[in-house]
Amino acid sequence: MFAQLFSAAAVFATIAIRTASAIPTISQVGSKFFTSDGNQFYIKGVAYQLTDGDPLVDANQCQLDASLMQQLGANTIRVYHVDASSNHDGCMSAFSDAGIYLFVDLDTFDTAINQVDPMFNQTQLNDFQAVLDAFHGYDNLAGVFVGNEVLNFANGSTAAPYIKAAARDVKAYRNSKGYRSIPVGYSAADIPELRPYLQDFLACGGDASETVDFFSLNAYEWCGTASYTLSGYSQLEANATGYPLPIFFSETGCNTVPPRTFLDQAAIFGSEMVDTWSGAIIYEWIEEANNYGLISYAPEVAATATEGVGGFIRSGTPTPISPDFTNLKNQWATLTPTGIPLSVYSASVSGLSTPACPSSTPNGWLVNGNAALPSLGQTGAATATTASATGVATSGSGASGTASAPSASATKSTANGGREVVGMTIALAIVMLSFIVWL
Repeated sequence: MFAQLFSAAAVFATIAIRTASAIPTISQVGSKFFTSDGNQFYIKGVAYQLTDGDPLVDANQCQLDASLMQQLGANTIRVYHVDASSNHDGCMSAFSDAGIYLFVDLDTFDTAINQVDPMFNQTQLNDFQAVLDAFHGYDNLAGVFVGNEVLNFANGSTAAPYIKAAARDVKAYRNSKGYRSIPVGYSAADIPELRPYLQDFLACGGDASETVDFFSLNAYEWCGTASYTLSGYSQLEANATGYPLPIFFSETGCNTVPPRTFLDQAAIFGSEMVDTWSGAIIYEWIEEANNYGLISYAPEVAATATEGVGGFIRSGTPTPISPDFTNLKNQWATLTPTGIPLSVYSASVSGLSTPACPSSTPNGWLVNGNAALPSLGQTGAATATTASATGVATSGSGASGTASAPSASATKSTANGGREVVGMTIALAIVMLSFIVWL
């Protein structure tokens, strides 16, 4: 009898703990994210990839980091690579308890779609499915990426149908398993020749089973004291206005003019952009050689030191990097948009229209119209399209003037080559160009 009572008490306690730590789930409705209790959700996130391995397996480390992220005001992390076979309960619980959601990339260095020789085959799909299987049960899983910066140079657009095919196949698998409608999206490089066309292509066609659920952008355009106009954000907003899906910055945080002041956050969460954009993820949590970190775990060590990787300690008690950490914390503390309740917004969703599929353009966007998506395993050679000699974009959105090109996370988040941080040089050029325009 005592054993039965003890067992019943243990079960009751477990249920109580789970109930106390429950967090509303996130879903996509029209052009916005909403929590399951009906509130619009805005992303205040940080990129969280401590090593090339899985950062969500050390529960103690996650608890330390989640606690400080909570003080920062973050409600989201982005993780680029995970091991689907590992146990993530401890870390996901730690972040959930801190009110922090996860956007996770489904690909790895070995399974990412490659723009040079694009394909999406059963092996890739199996690995994507394995990550979804491992994380679908966590209420604080906000969404998944089927690719990051797959298109990272101007003539790489013939790989775009494979991104869309990956989203199609992942969504079909998600639905076949009876999982909740976890948003499936893409994280794009900021390439002005492609950005508006790719953005529209991934949402066009009118068949929701073949489109992404959200579009996001890795952009480092706003540097130092740049303005909404000089940074190029005004053009990003113009291109995104009326977009039928959630759109947000999956990486941002230019560091070419230190210290970082994160003034762009006031635009993203302010009147200029808050009705269109769903927030931003700051690159990145840990300090590394590229100097984008918000925290460090210990002073820098020799690159050859056994206790670190690349000269940086990857675990321990996080210490804020001053003044960047405080600057971001102060920005976010003053920016608390409430958005629109789902009960009010739902009535307007039917009025959203999908964008026209962009026509091909000479020496630019090479996918013409609503191109048929490749079947699973079909290679790029079998589906390649050519640019129309007179093609004109029909999406209504032109390329904007600035870009940050391959992002600061290039080597972490894509399998398309060993590109280290070229974004800093490009961003510096943007600042110089903005100054010339101002003169």
